[in-house]
Amino acid sequence: MAKFITIGERIHCISPAIREAMATRNPEPILKRAKEQLDAGATYLDVNIGPAENDGEELMKWAVKLLQENFDNVPLALDTANRKAIEAGISVYNRSKGKPIVNSADAGSRIENIDLAAANDAIVIALCSADGIAADNDERMVHCQNLLERGLSLGMESEDLWFDPLFLVIKGMQDKQMEVLEAIKMFSDMGLNSTGGLSNNSNGMPKHIRPIMDATMVAMCMMQGLTSAIVNPCDQRLMETIKSADVIKNNTLYADSYLEL
Repeated sequence: MAKFITIGERIHCISPAIREAMATRNPEPILKRAKEQLDAGATYLDVNIGPAENDGEELMKWAVKLLQENFDNVPLALDTANRKAIEAGISVYNRSKGKPIVNSADAGSRIENIDLAAANDAIVIALCSADGIAADNDERMVHCQNLLERGLSLGMESEDLWFDPLFLVIKGMQDKQMEVLEAIKMFSDMGLNSTGGLSNNSNGMPKHIRPIMDATMVAMCMMQGLTSAIVNPCDQRLMETIKSADVIKNNTLYADSYLEL
């Protein structure tokens, strides 16, 4: 079994400090966030530059080089609505520690991001939605099948499509949570990899509750076969839960020091 893959979510232009650092090409805040996440155990780093309509290609190249040169070719997820910026990032990407991840394709207006991933031998996060949230798992699985078939028809390996059920906010969509867990089990039963923005589920909750809810959710998802998640790796409770679940699932060997590894 493969160890659970964490994608660190904290290099995101929604953060004022990161947005300014990207605008002014100031490396320090970005390197600081990257180091914190890697020290906390992140496998991949997500680099979210937003829409980046004007200078996206140049910005993504700068960010990819900055992070890989400073952190021993750390593998990255390239996150933007600007397709040319993703291609530009891949053009300077070093694959020695893992393929780039294209974040993300869906079964609607962003389906061509699968073509982009296929053309560049990249992994793609495949959202099981079209241009809105799927009504139920029947619809999720139709999207999953369409995305999978498109990837395979373009020569991709199924393991390079990471299916995202779309984690839903518990405050307001509490009745939909079990469906998300069931979708993950369906992906797992098909032998597919899965991922998603785990912290969506605790959006709007008080700060002290979010780590409790996120840690519980990730444990339940891993039991259903979730293979990866986009998370805040600086959440110690969450990372301890992931490491513990990996031991229980026999993905990593137990040692008394397993939390430090």
